Amino acid sequence: MAQPAHKVFTVIHIKSHIPIILDMQKMNYDAWRELFETHCYSFGVYGHLVGTSTPANDDDTPWKDRDDIVKMWIYGTISPSLLDTILKTRSSARQIWTSIENLFRDNKEARAIQLDNELRSLTIGDLSVHDYCQKLKTLSDLLANVDSLVTERVVVTHMLNGLTEKYDNINNIIRHRQPFPSFATARSMLVEEERRLSKQIKTGTLTTIGSSSHSALYTFPGGNNSNDRNPRHNNPPGGN
Repeated sequence: MAQPAHKVFTVIHIKSHIPIILDMQKMNYDAWRELFETHCYSFGVYGHLVGTSTPANDDDTPWKDRDDIVKMWIYGTISPSLLDTILKTRSSARQIWTSIENLFRDNKEARAIQLDNELRSLTIGDLSVHDYCQKLKTLSDLLANVDSLVTERVVVTHMLNGLTEKYDNINNIIRHRQPFPSFATARSMLVEEERRLSKQIKTGTLTTIGSSSHSALYTFPGGNNSNDRNPRHNNPPGGN
């Protein structure tokens, strides 16, 4: 009787199982690895990653077929630039898996220093509060991915340090609030302050326009003669 096909061959679209694309810029190795290992566990090929599964001999075609499938799963869930870096001919899934691991481990420290500098120097500038806070959150998440976890209090402190003078009022309120607010609370307070300031500016503009509308320029028919522009000179002698 023919042997039943291994279930690894039933996976047609790997991205439906592992939706994360591994990227050096995003430094999302830990999340990608968790998903990938779980997927390989459930399909019985985890040994191809850690080296516990080896071919019985040089002609073990079924093992090679499964190993090639695991390699295709890896290739299909990493960024093009990363693929160019780790792609080597005649490599096993285990060798590729180890190359990726070493690549991310070796770059963690340098990446952590770079991200920490970006977080400390980030300012709101012309950004909206939403975009500013989103950048703060992204940087803190990336630091966590390289084992440099930043506490929520520190992220809020960096948030306040990067605000401009127009937010001085709410900045002072957040700093002295007890207990110290979470990132979500501080962000909500900033959003409300941004709305208040925007409404204040619009109201001031409408008031200025309303005041200007009371002034009007009156002209009289006639030429450039100064007497034409003065109605008193147009009355006959003895007139009212």
